[in-house]
Amino acid sequence: MAVKLSPADRAAMAVVLPDWRLVEHRDAIGRAFRFGDFAEAFSFMTRVALIAERMNHHPEWSNVYNRVEIVLTTHDAGGLSANDIALARAIDAVIGSGTRKQA
Repeated sequence: MAVKLSPADRAAMAVVLPDWRLVEHRDAIGRAFRFGDFAEAFSFMTRVALIAERMNHHPEWSNVYNRVEIVLTTHDAGGLSANDIALARAIDAVIGSGTRKQA
């Protein structure tokens, strides 16, 4: 079972994941992405889905045309865990952190 992040891990999160934000009223992080069109957005989601499945850690997300919003939390830990940090870092690697503006 996953364990919630320690206060020190939470403090380091801003440095490791500068493009992710804390989600208001939840123990979760989120990030929004904007792409050139639906096909680019869907391609990104497909790549992330394959990674998430391998990690057995699945995002909450939504897609509207060229926008994708992702929220990460670990339900069985009751909030943020190392699994969320690992998946966020993998997502950043897919997108090339900083190459897409947050929506």
